[in-house]
Amino acid sequence: MTNHNPPVHVVDSRTTARIPLNTLAVSFGLAGLAELWSTASTLFSIPPFITELFWAAAAIAWLWLIAKHTAVGSRSPEPLSAQLRHPAQGPIAAVVPIVGMLLGANLFQFWQAAGEVLVVVSIAAATLFAGWLLSFWLSGQLKPESIHGAYFLPTVAAALVAAATAADIGLPLLARGAFAVGLFFWVVIFTMLVARLAFLPALPAPLTPTLAIFLAPPAVAGNAWFAIAGRHADSISMSLLGVTVLMVLVQVALIPRYRNTPFSLGFWSFSFPVTSAAGFGIEWLSVGKPVGWQIEAGAILLAVTVFILAIGIRSLLFVGMDRRGLKRAEQDLLKADALVER
Repeated sequence: MTNHNPPVHVVDSRTTARIPLNTLAVSFGLAGLAELWSTASTLFSIPPFITELFWAAAAIAWLWLIAKHTAVGSRSPEPLSAQLRHPAQGPIAAVVPIVGMLLGANLFQFWQAAGEVLVVVSIAAATLFAGWLLSFWLSGQLKPESIHGAYFLPTVAAALVAAATAADIGLPLLARGAFAVGLFFWVVIFTMLVARLAFLPALPAPLTPTLAIFLAPPAVAGNAWFAIAGRHADSISMSLLGVTVLMVLVQVALIPRYRNTPFSLGFWSFSFPVTSAAGFGIEWLSVGKPVGWQIEAGAILLAVTVFILAIGIRSLLFVGMDRRGLKRAEQDLLKADALVER
């Protein structure tokens, strides 16, 4: 009988284990919050330095996490390739080039050459990683139970963010090509994920927040389309708005389940979907201009900012309760990943 489980690399408890890739969601959420403030700054008179403070926080978190993962990984007997092939952790590595694209698009406003290089290199890295990961997925070594919300990241999120950032730096053909890739894999991964969640056991508690990623594809696609075609109502933007509204209602229905989920660093999985949906909503308010739309947009901006900051504060308290707080938080994620792998 063929063994369909990926090879498991056992790490002795006395050695250094790699940091769970789930922690990369911190930089992803901060970049999403910075992008939300950038969107709002095009509609309101927000001092530029405020928006750039959010981008600085995202950049610091991104660089620090890359350095930390690299430093700890260099001391671990587990090879990086094994972590990238892990059914729970592997797809999350796509966050690194995705955040790179967002940071590059913002940098482009101040330093065009450097910003363009960072966006293009990040898109190339995301494309290579997606191709490599897809080839692994097609090898027959995954189980249906392994699939969770982060499987949207390498193909759907990376492609749609690439579309938006390519449009921002003046590469419209690349933007449209990436947009098509994102829509295609949205349909593919969505179908697989719904089937997994409907017919197989529920996700481990620390991975439950990844259900929020259902909200991201239509919202990120909508933001990308506005970047490509301009901020106005058309058949594509209206269609994406309709799907986004439906996904918001799904998330509202899931609130009781989220409330019963113990807090972990996995809660950062809420951050980027929420900020993306909020940004798309604010853009639509600016298009439709209903009565009092500025107040509604401001309320959305404030509520989402408070929500992300609350996750950040709760995370600091969670890892700071004792000297081993961070290790304990990492172990919670690793245990959930192990349950997915079995």
